[in-house]
Amino acid sequence: MSVYRVTEVIGVSNESWEAAARSAVETAAETVRELRVAEVVRQDVTIENGQITGYRVRLAISFKYESGS
Repeated sequence: MSVYRVTEVIGVSNESWEAAARSAVETAAETVRELRVAEVVRQDVTIENGQITGYRVRLAISFKYESGS
């Protein structure tokens, strides 16, 4: 049997939603082991002077709890 935890993270990029998601996953992977799935929960953009200046992606990431045995 396995147990997983789901937590939300937000990635930000001035390039694209894909780059924002990649940044969030890569950053989370630095401190969390056994990442399994990242689900896009929400995407939005920041706008300045009528132009898109940033992309943000909220991800629900899951990781596996390590067995104590």
